[in-house]
Amino acid sequence: KSCATKTGEWEERQKTRQLEIEAVSKALAVLSGDDAHDLFTRTFNPALLQRESVARSQNREAASRLLSAVAQKVHSPRLATLAYQVKLDAFTRVKKAIDDMIAQLTAEKEAEIKHKDFCVDEFNTNQLQTEKKEREKQDLI
Repeated sequence: KSCATKTGEWEERQKTRQLEIEAVSKALAVLSGDDAHDLFTRTFNPALLQRESVARSQNREAASRLLSAVAQKVHSPRLATLAYQVKLDAFTRVKKAIDDMIAQLTAEKEAEIKHKDFCVDEFNTNQLQTEKKEREKQDLI
């Protein structure tokens, strides 16, 4: 593939990764917000248990919809899976999954940047060597 194609693909992956990170962060904010915390602390009152359960379910549903929308937009099966887990799982496991996904996406981003830097360095080295050999060839002619 040409350098322009690879650069375009890399930029597209970076945009997708950034959208995934933003979506996961927004979902975590919904789950970690003051409303979610207040809801959690109030769930110990048995009289309010059903109402709190409905509100908690609505928070999970909102986070799930947000993740699903971004998953469809960027065609990310990982985000779609996470959206499904948000819908079904308890907050603690979902928060851990979100934190793990953010860490994984950040690691992938760093790995891609490192790989791109390596490719650029190799390309530049190759270009310099080619130019040097061309000069040597011209000197011999």
